[in-house]
Amino acid sequence: MTSEISPHLFFPEARLAFHPDRASDVDLHPLRGLLRFGPYSSGLVPDPIRIATIAPARQGNRLYGFMKELASLYKPTERKDYLPPWPGFRKAFNLDMRGAVKDCHIELDDRLEGEMKDSAAPHVVLADRLLRAIRSLEARRDAFDIVFIYIPQSWATGFSGADGDDFDLHDHLKAATAARRIPIQLVREDRALAYPDRASVMWRIGLAIYAKAGGVPWKLADSDPATAYVGLSYALRPTESDRPRFVTCCSQVFDAEGAGLEFVAYDAHEIDVQRDNPFMSRTEMFRVMGRSLDLYRRRHSGRSPRRVTVHKTTEFKKEEIEGCMEALHLCEAVDLVQVVEDIGWRGVRIDRDRQSGKGKPTGYPVDRGTLIPLGDRECLLWMHGDVKGVAERSYYQGGRSTPRPIRLVRHAGHGPWDETARSALALAKMDWNNDALYDMLPVTMAYAKTLARVVKRMDGLGSAPYQFRFFM
Repeated sequence: MTSEISPHLFFPEARLAFHPDRASDVDLHPLRGLLRFGPYSSGLVPDPIRIATIAPARQGNRLYGFMKELASLYKPTERKDYLPPWPGFRKAFNLDMRGAVKDCHIELDDRLEGEMKDSAAPHVVLADRLLRAIRSLEARRDAFDIVFIYIPQSWATGFSGADGDDFDLHDHLKAATAARRIPIQLVREDRALAYPDRASVMWRIGLAIYAKAGGVPWKLADSDPATAYVGLSYALRPTESDRPRFVTCCSQVFDAEGAGLEFVAYDAHEIDVQRDNPFMSRTEMFRVMGRSLDLYRRRHSGRSPRRVTVHKTTEFKKEEIEGCMEALHLCEAVDLVQVVEDIGWRGVRIDRDRQSGKGKPTGYPVDRGTLIPLGDRECLLWMHGDVKGVAERSYYQGGRSTPRPIRLVRHAGHGPWDETARSALALAKMDWNNDALYDMLPVTMAYAKTLARVVKRMDGLGSAPYQFRFFM
């Protein structure tokens, strides 16, 4: 027996595509690629993108000023080794963004803040007033594409409920507007308007606007078109809810290019709770996977995927595995992968002296894409680490701390880790609601968590799939 672990593997940074036909329009860096080639769906998004607004009394000009900023030029004051200057919305996305027609701009009356102050539940007052404004705009749905909602800090008492009240203003508004298929962008005074690096704010909001309007900024360049990815997450409704307590189940479906940002959600009834974690029965899992497979087929002319990878944060129980395999029996390969984020492992890069054979830590972190097998069924994968090719020198996102890996546990599937690791690393670059080079998790998991948090607040889930852009 030995305490040594297996030799490490390395997977290079995933390339992103910025044109559906020109194979040469690729880059490792998402923002640099946009500036070089334009967005992947250039010419397919309505021009201009029309913005409706909701603001407090006499503060609509704050939103108009913010929209003018999006058309201006800004140089970054942070992350200068990664973040390019913001060139203005038109130059970034090859289209314009402007205010919608006059009657698509609402200012709430002066009484709101007084009513919030006098109420024992200011969050209820605020949410009700905003939803009334949204319903008013819904009558002009054909006249706008996105709604900007200005959230001043003076409304802070309405951002969340009292202790024990499961209320969050952001998620509450997203749930209400997603059900209406209305994309919204919250513009907070203490964040979007106050953050000092304006280039960073413009990149983040600009990407969100383009994606919420139906645009595709980039796709994965090197992918198997016959592979599908599914992320599973769960939501727990409040005890006072009259809907099923446990669990709303979210199934996020992606095609191999990372563009199929649709999901299905429904109330799951056959749930076994173990150590505060929910696990589905064989029948429930069969339903989830069956609906996910149907969604994939609708997007791919009736064809089933050759390979399916399912991610979730908890282990796959025997009944869940059987339900997956029964639903996906026509697929050649099925990988059921548990993604464990909070682990104790760390990694330090060691340089070994050729003459003495002794090693010492270097000044650079472990490379992103490093993988160390822990056996046939488990491995450590560094989603976070040093990256080459996106800056003049090596780029380490965040610039501090020792990077820690995630642990991947394969509950079904076989063969080398190559496909599992490459896909996880690539999907970490598919969050269009972020200007970073990558996320710490594959987007299957990151989006599924967001969806679960919002979906549990929706009154009716329905059977039709949702597009993720309504939840961003």
